[in-house]
Amino acid sequence: MGLQGLLCLCLASHLALQAMPTQGSPTDSTKGNKKQQAMDTAVNGVVIRSLKVNCKVTSRFAHYVVTSQVVNNANKAKEVAFDVEIPKTAFISDFAITADENTFVGDIKDKVTAWKQYRKAAISGENSGLVRASGRTMEQFTIHVTIGPRSKATFQLTYEEVLRRKLTQYDIVIKVKPKQLVQHFEIDVDIFEPQGISKLDAQASFLSKEAAAQLIKKSFSGKKGHVLFRPTVGQQQSCSTCSTTLLNGDFKVTYDVNREKLCDLLVANNYFAHFFAPQNLTKLNKNVVFVIDISSSMEGQKVKQTKEALLKILSDLKPGDYFDLVLFGSAVQSWRGSLVQASTANLDAARSYVRQFSLAGSTNLNGGLLRGIEILNKAQGSLPEFSNRASILIMLTDGEPTEGVTDRSQILKNVRDAIRGRFPLYNLGFGHDVDWNFLEVMALENNGRAQRIYEDHDAAQQLQGFYDQVANPLLKDVELQYPADAVLALTQHRHKQYYEGSEITVAGRIADNKLSSFKADVQASGDQGFKTTCLVDEEEMKKLLQERGHMLENYVERLWAYLTIQELLAKRMKLEGAEKASVSAKALQMSLDYQFVTPLTSMTIRGMADKDGLEPVIDKPLEDSQPLEMLGPRRKFVLSASQPSPTHPSSSIQKLPDRVTGVDTDPHFIIRVPQKEDTLCFNINEEPGVVLSLVQDPDTGFSVNGQLIGNEARSPGKHEGTYFGRLGIANPATGFQLEVTPQNITLNPGSGGPVFSWRDQASLRQDEVVVTINRKRNLVVSVEDGGTFEVVLHRVWKGSAIHQDFLGFYVLDSHRMSARTHGLLGQFFHPFDYQVSDLHPGSDPTKTDATMVVKNRRLTVTRGLQKDYSKDPRHGAEVTCWFIHNNGDGLIDGVHTDYIVPDIF
Repeated sequence: MGLQGLLCLCLASHLALQAMPTQGSPTDSTKGNKKQQAMDTAVNGVVIRSLKVNCKVTSRFAHYVVTSQVVNNANKAKEVAFDVEIPKTAFISDFAITADENTFVGDIKDKVTAWKQYRKAAISGENSGLVRASGRTMEQFTIHVTIGPRSKATFQLTYEEVLRRKLTQYDIVIKVKPKQLVQHFEIDVDIFEPQGISKLDAQASFLSKEAAAQLIKKSFSGKKGHVLFRPTVGQQQSCSTCSTTLLNGDFKVTYDVNREKLCDLLVANNYFAHFFAPQNLTKLNKNVVFVIDISSSMEGQKVKQTKEALLKILSDLKPGDYFDLVLFGSAVQSWRGSLVQASTANLDAARSYVRQFSLAGSTNLNGGLLRGIEILNKAQGSLPEFSNRASILIMLTDGEPTEGVTDRSQILKNVRDAIRGRFPLYNLGFGHDVDWNFLEVMALENNGRAQRIYEDHDAAQQLQGFYDQVANPLLKDVELQYPADAVLALTQHRHKQYYEGSEITVAGRIADNKLSSFKADVQASGDQGFKTTCLVDEEEMKKLLQERGHMLENYVERLWAYLTIQELLAKRMKLEGAEKASVSAKALQMSLDYQFVTPLTSMTIRGMADKDGLEPVIDKPLEDSQPLEMLGPRRKFVLSASQPSPTHPSSSIQKLPDRVTGVDTDPHFIIRVPQKEDTLCFNINEEPGVVLSLVQDPDTGFSVNGQLIGNEARSPGKHEGTYFGRLGIANPATGFQLEVTPQNITLNPGSGGPVFSWRDQASLRQDEVVVTINRKRNLVVSVEDGGTFEVVLHRVWKGSAIHQDFLGFYVLDSHRMSARTHGLLGQFFHPFDYQVSDLHPGSDPTKTDATMVVKNRRLTVTRGLQKDYSKDPRHGAEVTCWFIHNNGDGLIDGVHTDYIVPDIF
C-alpha cells in the first residue's frame, strides 16, 4: 500500500494527515479550476478539505483543538491516517472521529482497565490501527480509518499544557509540512494574559519577511493578543503554475507579559495561580562545577561537541564567577581541585585543559559526582562570600555507571547525602545509552532536573542552550508562602534558585470562605535579600471574569490540576512500595477526574473497533521511548511504542514467577523445578559458531535455536567462555521468524522483513505472535496457545573480561507447550522427578556435594550459585541450584552434542 499523500502540522509539536488510498483503479477526474484539480488529484481521489488549528492561551494555560476534514471523491473506499504529534509536556484530553455520519469519541480510563480490554497488543486489519512513538520533543499517535466512496471523515483532537517561560518568552512552535495544497488551511492563536502582553511576534521559516508581513496577521493590545495564518490555495503554491506547496518549515509564535508589578496572583472559582518572575534584580555570582564523562564511549562527535560547548560556556562566565572542571572515566580527575575565579588567565588555562583532555576507560559516575560535590561543599564551608553565591552542579554523561560504585540505589543515596539540599544538580544525558530514569530521579531528588542531549549535528548548541537557562541566577532559596488555614492543596512552592528569563508558577485550591484572608508572602536570598507580600485584587478579578468568563474559571482550575499531576508523577519516580502506590493512586484519580491522558491512563475510542472487536488505545509513552515508523504490510502487524509488556515493572497483566527456566552468560542453563521448589543448573562447553537447539515443539514446529560466540581475542588450544550471540525464533505454522542479535532484531529475515535496533521501544503482532521490544533491556515473544519467552540484552564495556555483547534467553510461560517439546530447555517444560541425598563436603570445602538420582541415573552434584537476569537484566539475582557436571550429562536426554543443529532456523 503506497503512501500517496501527507499533510503534517506541528504545534510545539507536529500533526500529519496522511491519505493512503487502497489499491484499485484510478479515480474519476474532478471538475473545477486547475488549482482545485491539482488538489483533488494529488492524493488519487482523497482530498484534505481543511486543516485548522485553534489555540487559546489563558494565563499560560494553552488549550489546543486540531480539526481536519478529508473527503474521498473516489468510487471506492479509501484509507486515511490521522497523524498527530504533541509536546511531551502536554496531555491529550479529547479525541473524536466522525466518518460516514458515525461519531467515535475518546474515553479516558485507567491504563490497566484499558489494556485488559485490549489484550492483543495492537489493532490490525482494515478498520483502524494505532502507532505510538516519541521524538525529541514530541509524542505521536496515528489512527487509520477507511472511509467509504464519496464520503468524508472529520478528526478532532484536543490537548492541553502549561506554557513555560524560557529565556524571557513563551514559545509556540508550529512545524508546517502539508506536502500538498489544502483548500482551507488555518492557524489561529488567541492569547489572554491578565498582566497585559508586552510583546508578540510570529515568523515562518518558509516565508520571506515580506511575505510573512503580508500573510501573518498579528496584533496585541492590553491583555489580548491574536495571530492568524490563513493562506489561500494560491498563496500556498510554490510557484504560480505549481501544484506543490511552499509550506514547509517552522511557524513560530513568541510572546511575553508585562512585569511592572511584583505580584501576579490570579484567583477564580476558589483556585489560584501565582506567577513569579521579578525583573531588574542584580545577577548573583555563581559557583559552578562541570562534571564531564570522558569514558571511551564518548569518542568521536560526542567529545568534539562537548568540548565545543564547554569552550563557549567558559567564555560566558563572568569575572565574579568561580568554577572548576571534573572529568571521570575509569578514574576521576579535577582540573584545579577547588573553585577558582573566572579571571582571564584562569579561563585561558581552562580552555587549554578542555582542548587537550583525552578519553579513558569506563564510567565512574559516582566518583565524578562526589568529587564535584566535594569541591562545592568545601568552598561553601571555607569563606562566607562563597556561601552567598548561587552554587550549581552540572553533570554530563553518555552511559551508565560501570566503574566504582555501580549500584544505582547506592549512588542516589551517596549523592543525596553529599549535597544535602545545598544546591541543585542538573543531569545532562547525552544520547540514548543513558539510564534516563536514574538520571531524572537523581536530579529531582537534588532540586534540579534532567535534560536529554540528542546525538545530532546541533548537540553543542543543545548543551549551550541548557546552560543559557541557568547562567544567570537572580535569587536563591525562593519560598512562596500562603496561609495554612486558607489553602487546601498546593503545588511546589519552594525553589532552590530563580534564573533570569524564567518563571516560577504555583497553583492551589483556596478553602471555602477563606478568600478574604488569602495572600502570598514571598521571600528569597538575593544580592540584597528579597521579600514581598501579594494580595488579591478582587475588583480586578471581577473585571477579568467579565472579560473571559467561564473560560478563565475553568483554565485556572485545570492549570492547578495539570501542575499537580505533573508533580505527583515526578514524585512517584522517587518512591517505592506503599508510598509510591499512594502517590500513584492520587495521580490516577486526578487524571481521571480531569480527563487527561497521562502515563497512568489510556484513551479508548468508543464504538471504533477492528474485526476482532478491539478498540484503539491511545497512551502517553515514557521518555525513553524512541521514534518509530510502521514497517512492512500493515495487515501483518502494527507497532505500539507504549504497550505494556509482560516484564514491565508497572504492568499488572502478567506476574512473573520468582525463578524461571533459562540460559545466560557462559552459557549457564538454569532449570526451575516448581514441584520441588528447587533449581538445577548445568553448563554447555562448545566452540564459537555452534548452534544449539533450546526449544523444539514437534507438534507445532515452534523452535528456538541459539548460536554461540566467543571472545574476539582467544588463546589457541585453551577453552574460553562462549555466549549466545544469535537467536532464531520460528513459528512455521504462521511463517513467523525472528532473528535476534545484540545489535538488531529482524522480523522474517528471509523475506526482507523490517529491522529494529535495541534502541527502539515497540510492540508488533504477526498473526499469533506478539513481540515487545523494551529499549536496551529485553524483548518478549508471546505465542497464542504456546509459550512466552524473554531475550535479555547484555552490553559489555571496554575493559571487561568479556569482549562482545551477548544475549540471555528465558522461558516465562510454557504450560501450553506440547508434552513432546524437547531441546536443552524444552525437555524440562513438564514435570520430572529426582531425589537428592548424601549431602557432604565436596572437593571445594566451601561447597556441598550430594548424590542425585534422576532418570534412573546416579550423579554427583554440587550446590552452587548462578545469576538469573530475567527480572533485572542489568544486575541479575542470585539463584541457588544443584549443579550437574560434564555438560549436564545424566540430566539431559542423550549427550549435549545431540542438540547441535545446522542453523538458527
